[in-house]
Amino acid sequence: MKFIVSSSYLLKQLQVLGGIINNNNTLPILDNFLFSLDGNRLTVSASDLETTISAELDVEGDHKGAVCIPARLLLDTLKTFAEQPLTFTIEENNTIEISSSHGKYALAYANAEDFPASIELQDPSKTTLPGDVLATAVSKTIFAAGNDDLRPVMSGVFFQFSTESLTFVATDAHKLVKYTRNDLQASQTAEFIMPKKPLNLLKGILTGSEEDVTIEYNDSNAKFSFDNTQLICRLIDGKYPNYEAVIPKENPNKLTIDRNLFLNSVRRVSIFSNKTTHQIRLKIAGAELNISAEDIDYSNKAEERLTCDYQGDDMQIGFNSRFLTEMLNNLNSEQIVLEMSLPSRAGILTPADGMHEGEMVTMLVMPVMLGN
Repeated sequence: MKFIVSSSYLLKQLQVLGGIINNNNTLPILDNFLFSLDGNRLTVSASDLETTISAELDVEGDHKGAVCIPARLLLDTLKTFAEQPLTFTIEENNTIEISSSHGKYALAYANAEDFPASIELQDPSKTTLPGDVLATAVSKTIFAAGNDDLRPVMSGVFFQFSTESLTFVATDAHKLVKYTRNDLQASQTAEFIMPKKPLNLLKGILTGSEEDVTIEYNDSNAKFSFDNTQLICRLIDGKYPNYEAVIPKENPNKLTIDRNLFLNSVRRVSIFSNKTTHQIRLKIAGAELNISAEDIDYSNKAEERLTCDYQGDDMQIGFNSRFLTEMLNNLNSEQIVLEMSLPSRAGILTPADGMHEGEMVTMLVMPVMLGN
């Protein structure tokens, strides 16, 4: 088995695939890339058992064969080369030799048979959408997903596909984000929960991409195919909570304000809030929004006044400033709308502008009870 490949082209592909490899694998074989050569096509795969990602590369080769090469060692070596062709040759003594214009480097390889086999999806459903749309949907929602091992269903992003729209939801019970595309549809209704790790990987690869992504899925696995890359992962098992039930429908109190102004104010005032609760108080009356925080233990307090556009009854409501900041950071509109009904009910945050046609994002933040 022998092939020739461009050093920077190989490095670029391997850095993407390497994102799936854990630092402390229970199976030593998972510390390797699987290289499978078939003539001029080289397929490289990486896996953490839950997710397998593979890419097809164009190389100069004429044999068939497969070996596992240590990922860290190979990546560290490739990073040091200037752009040049590298020749990979399998030697008799269980090593693979890399020849560059400067020298030769030998690495011990492992058996390809030991590498976990990729899953084949049985009777999958299929949906195709632009890569950039998927990347946007993931980045708009993933920050709101939980980290609680006791509630695994809430530690991923819920994909809800129908013949009318595509919806992506994430929640950790304190905050919730729902991102909908009414301009895209699936051929049939389907629901599944994607884990965070493969989604973060996809987000990194697909941001700004004009490639179409084909998503195939059944009850237990999902497969994402685009360009020359495939990612197969195990889905999170379980039923997603009924998120529609927690979104308040009647919200007569409506605050419209400049996002940056509000965000900077919340950031500043929250420095003076209690370090455990991160509580800030919003007091709205007429066209004035008063934001305040207090840490009684240390006699720290802060208060700011902003002008806003407000329709509704005067009210006071408390929020965790960390959640509010996170949400405002994930919106990219100039103006935002905060809709509320009662101090004990969730507030709904939506962008007032800057959205594509057919694109909708709704963010829900639970209030914290105010002590007087």
